[in-house]
Amino acid sequence: MTITQLYYVLAVAEHKNFTLAAEKCFVTQPTLSMQIQKLEEELDILIFDRGKKPIQLTEVGQKIVTQAKNIVNESGRIKDIVEQQKGYIGGEFRVGIIPTIMPTLLPMFMTNFINKYPKVNLIIEERTTEEIIRMLKNGQLDAAIAATPLGEESIKEIVLYYEPFVAYVPENNPAFKKKEFGVADLEENLDNILLLQDGHCFRNNVLNICRNNALIADNQFQIESGSFETLVRLADEGLGMTVLPYLHTLDMHGKSASKLRHFKEPKPSREVSLIYSKKELKLHIIEALRGVIAGVIKGAIAFHNVDISSPMQKK
Repeated sequence: MTITQLYYVLAVAEHKNFTLAAEKCFVTQPTLSMQIQKLEEELDILIFDRGKKPIQLTEVGQKIVTQAKNIVNESGRIKDIVEQQKGYIGGEFRVGIIPTIMPTLLPMFMTNFINKYPKVNLIIEERTTEEIIRMLKNGQLDAAIAATPLGEESIKEIVLYYEPFVAYVPENNPAFKKKEFGVADLEENLDNILLLQDGHCFRNNVLNICRNNALIADNQFQIESGSFETLVRLADEGLGMTVLPYLHTLDMHGKSASKLRHFKEPKPSREVSLIYSKKELKLHIIEALRGVIAGVIKGAIAFHNVDISSPMQKK
């Protein structure tokens, strides 16, 4: 039994296809199949039921995959220990980012990080918070950027910044005439508020601001979308108002910018953190990533005269 064989098993278990698994492992399909077959012969069992489409794990195969994940992850830690000892900042580093943060934050730090740490192979994956937690625990991600706190005992959280919420109010809404927005104004518009679809933590953030969010269920119609761009376009059509994270509003100009309303103090906001498993050993890369992100965020926020370096109200 070898680490390579277990790595191949995990690839097939994930992709449920020998050809695709071989491509992801950068080997030929016959090579991957032969190694898995050798392992099955050594153990005198079948790990995969090849008669099903897509390929399925057998009952014993499921147990083997669970243990193989631990073995492969732990074996990789030997290299991490050596690199950390040497102070080497390089190698593959997988980062998950939730959808409501990725479009705005990633372009801000990606180029800077690559230029400063060219030996790091940074692999970015857009994932939901639920997926991120599972993948961190399974060792499939080295770190992630998400809205916190998560309340997960096995996950460490390093706060990067606090991001205020900003209301986007169409011209046909009475609140458009107001220069500053309050939580009460948001609650008064519960009958026509546009939200992200269920499953996005930002949706819950917005609902938590309002004391009587149950009224949303009584709307004449409900429109839920997976993107802020769609919500903004719907608001522009007069179908309601919406709430956006501050960084998403930085590129708005002219007529669109005139529809933005900042909340009164204390501003509702979300906490955004760099998170990772407490078992993670690539702490030198995590610190490098934190430093780059903190630098660009501080610059962007200072330029726009908004302080998100300290906690604000997070209902």
